[in-house]
Amino acid sequence: MHTGMGNGQVRSIDCKSVIQNNIKVQDAGPESNFIGTFYIVLIVLVVIDFFIPKHPHFPCEEYPSFYGAFGFVGCVGLVLVAKYILRPVVKRKENYYD
Repeated sequence: MHTGMGNGQVRSIDCKSVIQNNIKVQDAGPESNFIGTFYIVLIVLVVIDFFIPKHPHFPCEEYPSFYGAFGFVGCVGLVLVAKYILRPVVKRKENYYD
């Protein structure tokens, strides 16, 4: 690639070196350590859940990881209700404040 310098001179640019200089190489920083630790703790908790005696009030509470699945379904339900039911109620027209 060539760029004009304005005074009749042309400078050659090596695109490969420009790309290599602009791309930041991600190192394995604290974020990857945190995520790895998170997954290990998650797996340990799921395994421990099979061995902890439960005292359920309802039959569905006896299933392993019931509370995790219940929380996930509840969270997805809240998002869907907010998006499809509450948003049309609260949303204003684009020129409402004009």
